[in-house]
Amino acid sequence: MIKCHLSRLMGERKLKISDVARDTGLHRNTVTLLYQETATRVDLDAINSLCKFFAVDVGQLFEFVDDSTES
Repeated sequence: MIKCHLSRLMGERKLKISDVARDTGLHRNTVTLLYQETATRVDLDAINSLCKFFAVDVGQLFEFVDDSTES
């Protein structure tokens, strides 16, 4: 599973979804889906905009978490 750390990054900077949408030029719905970790697809331009805005690498925005259970 891919975990998105957008909510943490926004919380650290006390930003609202509308602030991020306005400042990055992304649609509010895109930011909301990433914030709530319900997005199923993300455009590379959106990832690029968020990484630039927060000055982070992709690995700081997204994380792979192995959710497989071994029996």
